[in-house]
Amino acid sequence: MYRKLLRHTILMLLAATTFATGADPAGQGAADEAGTRPQSPATGYPYSGEPDCAGATGDSFLPNPAIDTVQIPRIVLQADAPGDRPLPCYRIGKATYLLFGNIAQVDDNNRGWNGNAGFIVTGEGVIVIDTLGTPKLGKRLLATIATVTDEPVRYVIVTHNHPDHAYGTAAFQRLDGVTVITHAGMLDYTGSATLQTSVDYRRDILGSDMQGFAPVEADVLVNGERFDKQRIQLGDQVLDIYNAGSHHSYGDLVVYQVNDGILWISDLAFNQRTTYMGDGDSRQILETQDWLMLNFADAGLMVPGHGSPQTRPFPMIEKTRRYVERMRETMREAVENGVSLLDAVQQTEFDDWKEVRLYETNQRANAGFVYREMEQAFFNE
Repeated sequence: MYRKLLRHTILMLLAATTFATGADPAGQGAADEAGTRPQSPATGYPYSGEPDCAGATGDSFLPNPAIDTVQIPRIVLQADAPGDRPLPCYRIGKATYLLFGNIAQVDDNNRGWNGNAGFIVTGEGVIVIDTLGTPKLGKRLLATIATVTDEPVRYVIVTHNHPDHAYGTAAFQRLDGVTVITHAGMLDYTGSATLQTSVDYRRDILGSDMQGFAPVEADVLVNGERFDKQRIQLGDQVLDIYNAGSHHSYGDLVVYQVNDGILWISDLAFNQRTTYMGDGDSRQILETQDWLMLNFADAGLMVPGHGSPQTRPFPMIEKTRRYVERMRETMREAVENGVSLLDAVQQTEFDDWKEVRLYETNQRANAGFVYREMEQAFFNE
């Protein structure tokens, strides 16, 4: 009863909270002239993604709506905020909610919330998809769920091992009755030196937010052949969890809500930011995108790991693809022409991408990674 009253109070006060929604502060992108929409006009998808949870500070900006928006969130989290303070979220389906993360590097303002996560209320429990970037954010995600439903969390699906998607899992692993599902590649990550380097980096920046960190311990591993799936059913929801190979990390998952036509694609494509290819396999990116569009072109909604969810025709897929193909071709030509790694990386600039978020951060790392892929392929021919 207390939680239901709390939720009612939050929703009644939502319009009076101190964060901005739907405005166009400097650097956030053009606001939708129509404001909130009852549905996506191009596809008839019945939700626009309006804010449904409180939790941001007065310095934050939340796009409104979240679906098919050009606006970019700027969510400022206070370092001393308690772990039971809810985060802002959006309703993007009948009982599906999105936590729309910052598009930025980890910093003192976002406190490690620089990726998306979500949850589904099924009538018999909650299914969580990704857990955000620190144990404290994982706790705040739990607090957010509690403003929406009294149902307990039953499943946590971690789409891949990168910190911004996985490091909040520690908060859920302490709960009774929770089944954690990951790609089998998570085992390789937890046994790698990469894990400790990443944890140390976040501890240096975020300090106490990383207290209680523990590597992800899966109860169920998704493996087998690429594009094989495992199905879970809880309440009125059926989810297919696909082995999407290792296109972006040690192992990647794609999650499909069968009943609602919502596809969680994780980092197979990026929206409103430059892709990251420092892990994984760029050839697999293209192959997996082919598979995705062959099998899910008629999905109602695609939710990326970064940026706004999109309705058909899902332009983020094609935009990410063009970037990857261009980088592969540029680096292939560099290797074939005997250009050194250093020179190739320094010379590779995509002028039409320079204004896209995280271009300066990711462009050279992407060029270096793909150069080494092309070099290996060249010598293996």
